[in-house]
Amino acid sequence: MEYKKRIRVLIAKPGLDGHDRGAKVIALALRDAGMEVLYSGLHQSIDQIVSTAVQESVDVIGLSVMTGAHLSISKRLMQTLHDKKLSDIFVVVGGVIPQNDISKLQEIGVKGVFPGGTRFEVIVDSIRALF
Repeated sequence: MEYKKRIRVLIAKPGLDGHDRGAKVIALALRDAGMEVLYSGLHQSIDQIVSTAVQESVDVIGLSVMTGAHLSISKRLMQTLHDKKLSDIFVVVGGVIPQNDISKLQEIGVKGVFPGGTRFEVIVDSIRALF
């Protein structure tokens, strides 16, 4: 299937989270699916993530969170995007996400939530469906 737009994705590792193997694997899977992928590196602040997203004109920010701080980090990111009038950038979150938190993330505007073990095809198809 041909896609009209080449989707640009920033994979970001916020805060003190030092586990990035999963983020790197997802970045490769998205790249292999035809997306342009940038990886922010470890220990990024919300402001750094948003700044990179703007500089690189990304369509999607993918947060990889393994620390359990996904709700507070996602809320801060969504608020920052709102304050900067960047609601055209979609946010997806993956990592250690308890089932009970999926609806909470969706309520604050996160467009895709991918707990550990989510198949690559599901992630790719979910991101493509945003466009």
